[in-house]
Amino acid sequence: MYERFGRYGAWLNPALGDAPRVEYAAQLEELGYQTIWVGIGADPVGDMALLEQMVAATTTATIASAIVNMWNDDPRDIAHHYHRIVDQHGPRLLLGIGLGHPESRDTYERPFARMASFLDALLEGGVPAESIVIAALGRRTLLLSGEKTLGAHPYLTVPAHTRYARELLGSRAFLAPEHKVVLCQDRDRARMMGRSLVENPYLGLRNYTDNLLRHGFTQADVDGSGSDALIDALVAHGSPEAVYAGIDEHFSAGADHVGIQVVTEDLTASPVEAFRILAEHRPDH
Repeated sequence: MYERFGRYGAWLNPALGDAPRVEYAAQLEELGYQTIWVGIGADPVGDMALLEQMVAATTTATIASAIVNMWNDDPRDIAHHYHRIVDQHGPRLLLGIGLGHPESRDTYERPFARMASFLDALLEGGVPAESIVIAALGRRTLLLSGEKTLGAHPYLTVPAHTRYARELLGSRAFLAPEHKVVLCQDRDRARMMGRSLVENPYLGLRNYTDNLLRHGFTQADVDGSGSDALIDALVAHGSPEAVYAGIDEHFSAGADHVGIQVVTEDLTASPVEAFRILAEHRPDH
């Protein structure tokens, strides 16, 4: 049903920079990645210039925002720029939208109501429901994503959450979790690399830690820099075969697609070679 997105997508961290990611998009498309997830970070997307440049640099790949923060941008502006981009380049833009983090704002009242209003404004602005996914973790937001959009793009989750999400969403909604990977067979080094990204900022953000506590982890797991068990669950590591074994647990739990985020020692270093190795060892080849 969702073949156009491919089974495995490439998720690009904002630390990589904007200009390099435009360049990487074309390279990743050549490697067979049909969906390229664009980490947005804390900044507004504004006129969506980065997304437009990535669409223009590719031919058939879907370019997906991860995520447009509903506190940072006006949905009417997002709808306007969505139409501007797809009218010129075709319907290859997937809008991932989300609630952001309470720690990043002085006020965070009624986030679900704001999300529902933001989504309604996008739909009223003519953005097709099938061009929107929500970065949903909890029950209400997951249900909203299944009822009013293509589906959900959960971030920093484990297969137990994917199973929970699929049960809530039913069989038809698109479910595309993100998962981090380290192509390194030295377990201690791999954990160090994975922990460096997971601990800061994510273990300091309660929407993520609360979600992990709901799906198999304890307070001791999420305290400090995170337990080894937590890091291993959130960051698949080892050989390509071992990495895919970890990622593919999401498919067994009901995912349609997984956005792979390659983690390296230097978060600004190109991930393309790692994506190339993963493409060469892809189980569905």
